[in-house]
Amino acid sequence: MGRTVTETLLESKPVEGDDAPPPLLCTSVATPSDALDGWVVVDSLVDGMAMGGTRMTGSVTEAEVCALARAMTVKLGLVGLPIGGAKAGIVAVPGHRERALRSFGRAVAPLLHGGIYLGCDQGTTHADRDLFFAEAGYDLAANPRASELPTDWASFWHPLVDITGFGVSAGTLTALEYGGANTPRRIAIQGFGTVGRAVAKTLEARGHRVVAVADVAGTVHDPAGLPVRDLLAITDTAGTIDRAKLPPCVTATAEPEAWLDVDADVLVLAAGGDAVRADNVHRVRASLVVEGGNLCCTPQAKERMRATGTIVLPDVVANVGGAAVTGCVLTGALPKMPHKETVAWLFDWVDRRVRRNSRDVLEIARGGTGDPVPELLADRRRAGR
Repeated sequence: MGRTVTETLLESKPVEGDDAPPPLLCTSVATPSDALDGWVVVDSLVDGMAMGGTRMTGSVTEAEVCALARAMTVKLGLVGLPIGGAKAGIVAVPGHRERALRSFGRAVAPLLHGGIYLGCDQGTTHADRDLFFAEAGYDLAANPRASELPTDWASFWHPLVDITGFGVSAGTLTALEYGGANTPRRIAIQGFGTVGRAVAKTLEARGHRVVAVADVAGTVHDPAGLPVRDLLAITDTAGTIDRAKLPPCVTATAEPEAWLDVDADVLVLAAGGDAVRADNVHRVRASLVVEGGNLCCTPQAKERMRATGTIVLPDVVANVGGAAVTGCVLTGALPKMPHKETVAWLFDWVDRRVRRNSRDVLEIARGGTGDPVPELLADRRRAGR
């Protein structure tokens, strides 16, 4: 029989080599008979609560989950939500997905019922979340601290599907305004999933020109501007563009990192972690890099870009939309109003906080060469909001 959370709490240990405080809990969840191998990390608690997504990929590691949990602590602190950061990771094994998710639900039941909310992340869906919630016997509606939703969870989320990309766009536009840009900019987007597609739609609608988009098959490019609406029509739900249906004006390359070489003013990273690293950062041509995903740039790459004058808008500032919505629900911050008005309130809430944090982090960065995030977080904590 495999180990569960309750059997491994005593084995929790801090992450070595991290300047930040160690996580409160870093534990494995493993049931070999159910093809379950993973980790749950609780980086911090506020009033006994923490939250984060459940990542399910073939390459997820304990170190990655720890870093993601720490990022959740920071992003939730920056937007002023009274809840700590957590994260879970499950190593995906082909053909054993449902069995692993069911086993995961049984393993993490004590944490879910104890105030550690584990939702969706890369590789998991709301249906997956519902599956392991059912195995854990957990019902968000039974949480006395959570806001009462105006509808069921699936219907509640449907009009909010683009809110993370909306927040990334708000951060990008704020950074451009801060830098004095008063003409349309050329945008390159790495990753064309839910976030990347929302960014493309939003920035094009604001008059900017999307000149390149990268997906798992490579990069499509048109210096005159890609036809975003046409691209969306030939993109599947996983974010892969059908090359056979590309307009003649669009060029395509399968080179995995061709998006780095695109002549663009803005590079929005909306795919996997460590996309920009010490070994490829020299290829970045954009003057503004926005982390629209999680941990898109390594610390070494960020340091190099700051040193060379490239503006970097970090993920903990820009990539907060979906987490903020869940955090508002879990902490009871959501006003009681009809669904349509609730959705509008949440988009406005995310917009105001992303814009404020974007302006402030860029102002701090202007005054020094180090990472501006710790100073911004300290400011927010001192202010108590």
